[in-house]
Amino acid sequence: MRLTAREHRIRAGRREHRVVRPWPPLRHTTLNSPHHDRWGYLVGDHDGLARLAALFSFAAFSRHTLVHIPLRESLPRAFAPGTPVDLVLAHRDTGGLRPSAWPALRARLGDGRPLTLRTDERRTADRAAAREAAPERVARLIRTAVHARTLFLLGDRDVFCAAAGELAVAAGHGPLHERAPQGHDVLLASLTPFLEQHASGPDRTEVDIGFQARPPLHRFTPPGRPASRRSRTAASP
Repeated sequence: MRLTAREHRIRAGRREHRVVRPWPPLRHTTLNSPHHDRWGYLVGDHDGLARLAALFSFAAFSRHTLVHIPLRESLPRAFAPGTPVDLVLAHRDTGGLRPSAWPALRARLGDGRPLTLRTDERRTADRAAAREAAPERVARLIRTAVHARTLFLLGDRDVFCAAAGELAVAAGHGPLHERAPQGHDVLLASLTPFLEQHASGPDRTEVDIGFQARPPLHRFTPPGRPASRRSRTAASP
């Protein structure tokens, strides 16, 4: 997949951080903090979920890059409880960025420079499949942290690839759901199996993935259904 982004390079002490943000922002995708009842809900339209899948794929193969996905200012969704948060993806075994240091770094992000990202969906799917087949896969999960209205997902290549697959499933199947044309959110996938847990039962941290068609709904046409043709307008005199 090809998508546009902005790249920022900021030095903090002796370390230079490379931060990549999608551009334009994902205006129709939102995420509420999993600190609310230990449940986070990531919901978006087809474009938003597809771009998120690509961003997870990009993060998987970019060990020294922070992927910052601003979602706090997205269009609000009434059914998503809790506090809206941004999302940051980073590798956990490269020294990364401490969440407590993020606000100061975020404040220094300017316009950045234009960047085109290209992801290989076949390679991503192959790494996700290899992880599923590996007996030690449960040992490499995503560590979560919430700080400064940002959810940090700290993982490695294969688990980010697996998460990208879940987002791709939601993006592909969401528009086909019978409730989608009515504008309802549809719960389709989850990041929870990939999250590191420090508790069980009701204290588990969950992040589910939902689809909701982008308004206005009269323009929404599920894949496979022919769009109605516009009537031809008379030529101007």
